[in-house]
Amino acid sequence: MHTLLRHSLLIALALAGSAQAATPGAAGRANEAATARHYAALIAGAQPKLAELTLFFSQMPKGGDLHHHYSGALYAEQYVDWLDKQGWCVDKQSFRIVTDKAVVEAESAKPPAQRSCLVSGDVYADDHTYRELLKRWSSKDFDNHGTIQPPPDRQFFQTFGYFGAVSNTNFHEGLLTLKERAIASNVAYIETMFKMSPFVTNPDFDKAAWQNANDDAAFDAQMRSWMAQLEQDPAYLRSITEFVAKIDDAAKGIDDERFTMRYQTYVLRLLNPSQVFSSMVAGFKAAQASDKIVGVNIVGQESQMVSMRDYTLHMKMFRFLKARYPNVKVALHAGELALGDVPPEGLQFHIDQALMLGHADRIGHGIDLAHETNAIGIMKTMKEKGIPVEINLTSNGFINGVRGENHPITLYRRYGVPYVISTDDAGVTRHTLANEYVLFASRYKPDYAEVKKASYNSIRYSFLADADKARLTRQLDERFARFEAEIATLDKPAARGVVKKASSK
Repeated sequence: MHTLLRHSLLIALALAGSAQAATPGAAGRANEAATARHYAALIAGAQPKLAELTLFFSQMPKGGDLHHHYSGALYAEQYVDWLDKQGWCVDKQSFRIVTDKAVVEAESAKPPAQRSCLVSGDVYADDHTYRELLKRWSSKDFDNHGTIQPPPDRQFFQTFGYFGAVSNTNFHEGLLTLKERAIASNVAYIETMFKMSPFVTNPDFDKAAWQNANDDAAFDAQMRSWMAQLEQDPAYLRSITEFVAKIDDAAKGIDDERFTMRYQTYVLRLLNPSQVFSSMVAGFKAAQASDKIVGVNIVGQESQMVSMRDYTLHMKMFRFLKARYPNVKVALHAGELALGDVPPEGLQFHIDQALMLGHADRIGHGIDLAHETNAIGIMKTMKEKGIPVEINLTSNGFINGVRGENHPITLYRRYGVPYVISTDDAGVTRHTLANEYVLFASRYKPDYAEVKKASYNSIRYSFLADADKARLTRQLDERFARFEAEIATLDKPAARGVVKKASSK
C-alpha cells in the first residue's frame, strides 16, 4: 500500500475508534446506519439476495416468537425419537402411533422384515417408511413431488392426529429442544401455546347454549349459573390444579439469563359448547394461578363447520370471562380464512368479533381482513388501542394460499396497525423465525428501522410482566448493539472515503 494512503487510513481508523470510545451513542448510531445500508443493498432490485438475507436474519436478534404452538413447533424427527422411550411403534400402512403394549411386544418379537409396526430404530432403517412418515407428520416434500396428496389445509391439520399421542409426552425435553433452537437462532423469548386446559361435558349446557345463542342475557345467565357449579366441583378444581402443576413442572430450568419462555393455555373450538366453556374457565383460572401462564387462546381450524357455527358463541364466552378476569390476557386466532374457504358471509366478522366481543389483546393471523365488513374500523381500533396482529407468512401461504401482495400485512402496515412476525407451527411447516423475516423483507421491502421495530414489538406486545419486558428490552438493546457493530465491519464508509481521498492526491 502507498505510504501516504496507509498513513491516512491508520489515522482515520484511530480517530474513528477514539470517537466511538468517547461517544458510544454516536458509535451506535453509526453502526445502525451502516447496518441499514447493508440491509438495503440486500433487498434492492427485483431479485433480493435471499442467501445473504438468510445469513443476515439468522444473525439478527429477533426478540421473541409470540404466535407459537408447542406441539407443532417440534419436528417430526424428534417425535420419532420418543417412540422407543414410550414403548410405542408406528404402523407401516397408516403411519399412526400404536400405544398398545401387547401389540408392540408382539411386533418386536418378529424379525424386522416381518414387522408391520416399527419402533423408531426400524423406522430410521426403512428409508421408504421414514420418508412417508415425515410426509404425513409434517409438510415435508409437499411442494416438490407429484403424488396424490390431500389439500394443504387438510395436510396441515391432519399432522396433529398422527403425532398427537407422542407430543403429549416428554414435555420438559421438548421445551429444552425449543429453547436450544431459539438460542441458536438468536431468539430470546417464546410465548408458546402449550396445552389445552381441562374440560367437562354437560349436554344440558350444550342444548341451552344453542337455544340462547342470540339472547345475550339468557346466555350470560346460563354461563353464570354453570360457572358457579363448576367452582364447587372438587374434581374439576383438582384438574385445574394438576394442569397448572404439570406446566410448572415442565417449565423448571427453562428460563435463564439467555432465554425466557412463557405459556398460553388454549381451548379447542371444535368441541361442544360445554367443553369449550369449561375449558375456557379452567384456562382463565390457571392463568390467574400461575405466573408462568400468561394468557388464554382458542385453536382449531377456523373454517371447520363447528368453528363457524359456534364462532360468535365462543366470543361471547370470552367476553363473559374477560369481565371476571380482567387481568388475564387473551390472544385469539381470528380471521384465519381465505376467499373460498367458507361462504362469503363467513369472512365478514371474525376479527371484528374477536376485538369487540372477545376483547382480544392480540389477533392471530387476521388474514380475512380485506373481506371484513368493518375492516377500516378494525384497523382503527387496533392502531388506537395498540392491539397487534401476529403475522405468520409461511403458515398463511401453505394453509390458506395467502401470500405476496394478497396478504393483508400490506393493509396492516399501511394503516399503522402494530404487528409481530411469528412462526405458528415451525415443525409442521419446517421453517424458522429467521425465514419468516426473510419472507417479510424480500416480499415487502421494509426498511431496516421497520424490521428492527418488528423485533422489539415481539417483546413490547408480549404478555410478560412489565419487569420482564424491561429486562428483555435491555438485553435486546445490547444484542442489537453487538449485531450492528459486526455488520458495520462489512460497511466502512469512513475508511473508504479516506482511501479514495488519499488515492486522488
